[in-house]
Amino acid sequence: MAERSTAAVDVADNSGDKPLAANAAKATADGAAETQARTAQQQPDTGTPEPETDRKTAATTAAPELHSGHKLARRYRLEECVTRLDGFSSWRAMDEKLRRAVGVHLLPADHPRARSVLAAARSSALLGDPRFVQVLDAVEENDLVYVVHEWLPDATELTAILAAGALEPHEAYQLVSQVSQAMAAAHREGLAHLRLTPSAILRTSTGQYRIRGLAVNAALRGITSQHPQRTDTEAIGALLYASLTQRWPYENDAHGLTGLPKGVGLLAPDQVRAGVHRGLGELAMRALANDGATASRQEPACTTPEELAKAVAAMPRIRPPEPSFAAPPDYQHTTYQQGTYGRPPQHPGTAATTTMAVPPPLQSRTGRALKWGVAALLIAALGLGSWQLADALIDRLNGGAGHTQVQDEGTDDAPKKKALVQLKIEGAEEYYPDGNPQDRSGVAKSYDGDSGTFWKSRTYRDGPRLAPYKQGVGIVYDLGAARDVSTAAIALRYGSGHTTINLYAADSLSPSGSVDAMKQIGTGTTSGTNLKIAAKKPVKTRYVLLWITDVPYSAGDQESGSMAGYKQAITDVKFSG
Repeated sequence: MAERSTAAVDVADNSGDKPLAANAAKATADGAAETQARTAQQQPDTGTPEPETDRKTAATTAAPELHSGHKLARRYRLEECVTRLDGFSSWRAMDEKLRRAVGVHLLPADHPRARSVLAAARSSALLGDPRFVQVLDAVEENDLVYVVHEWLPDATELTAILAAGALEPHEAYQLVSQVSQAMAAAHREGLAHLRLTPSAILRTSTGQYRIRGLAVNAALRGITSQHPQRTDTEAIGALLYASLTQRWPYENDAHGLTGLPKGVGLLAPDQVRAGVHRGLGELAMRALANDGATASRQEPACTTPEELAKAVAAMPRIRPPEPSFAAPPDYQHTTYQQGTYGRPPQHPGTAATTTMAVPPPLQSRTGRALKWGVAALLIAALGLGSWQLADALIDRLNGGAGHTQVQDEGTDDAPKKKALVQLKIEGAEEYYPDGNPQDRSGVAKSYDGDSGTFWKSRTYRDGPRLAPYKQGVGIVYDLGAARDVSTAAIALRYGSGHTTINLYAADSLSPSGSVDAMKQIGTGTTSGTNLKIAAKKPVKTRYVLLWITDVPYSAGDQESGSMAGYKQAITDVKFSG
């Protein structure tokens, strides 16, 4: 047990906490970040990284020491840092002049890639194609270079969409059609992307796919390619493959997706997942054929986005799924519906033998109207007859009472189940009883509603269970007041192995007792990136501890700056009660 505890120490992950060793830190500084960038893409010919001298210079160039609230050009107020890597940082900011959210890439003017980033941003801005996230500004001032681009808060990353499952055929068709046509238009203007990963594809609320980071993302990371059209075409093929199978078409796990089995090569999509649309599966193979795969049915490989777009257009149309409607409720037939309506007419000359049955009392407004209408007809029919007889008939309609019975509409003696509502999170703090925090500055990102931001744990060599060298990692959430907590929906970044999470009722943001002394709300284990935990019965508490005891093994992650190992990150948490 002691031997395992000694070996299972944290791996350096750019979080600022204990590095693994001096030589690991030196290796990271000498260019490991660029190697991770190539690994994160996980596809061949993604581009040639910058020369060795540039990599060393980029690693030693410090990112601008800016903070939330700093204002650029007296207009763009920085609000949240979403990426910090290789000497540059990316922010969510507010354009105070137009009162809208924007994104900002920021790097020192003496950064070795500053000139290429400016050139890429200005070229991308000139394209003006609405299928791409637009570059709004590209400026060099006060020893800083910054690129301002659109921020689409209502759009969803393809990463998050695929975490929920593979796309149905019509949606996958829309994805490959829109992305290939957009990239074909960009290449006609001499622009390449070279970083077409799931995080670069956004789907808007109207179903339109938009591409962010055209030319700029590659320039920020120093990525080039001798065959840019082929690189982007293979990347689109990988996106289509992942959309059909929910698997990354290479051996290594990437972008929250599990890779293919090692040593078997590139499998056809229908060999990975049953029910894959045959035409789309073959199209994905044709786009990925440059990796050595054999194109299905001897179809020629697609080597440019233009060829791929034409191949998509030549496919038979894929119709959207038919809308499903709920079955109508079974209506109880009344006496009137059971009468003569719809029955064949009687033969001429035959006497009518059907007698009208008096219906039970009708208590609704419509029923009362019908009732008084029947009463009026009876009175008219009787003509000079007795009013007492009419009153008796009205009494009979009212169930024997001498007055109309009125029942309050909408009342129901049966108790109704209370609908769950989302509970607002007022604040949160990381919980680390052993004195070793994970990512204190990233806690707010775990409940900001943005799937692209996250709180991350450190990276460990052993797992998936963190004990005995660490009992767990977690966050305490403040609901503002004592609430009945019934369920929790947790979105995770890594799903390549199982994750176990427990929820506890805590006494404060900094709980005084141990986890074992807290009341458990619920627990759950998942092998994917979404976990829902439901309590057997609601627990009333103001503070909820989310406690992770098991984490999956995942590959190196460029965006989080973490190395390969056992780790987990939380992208979003929602409580309901």
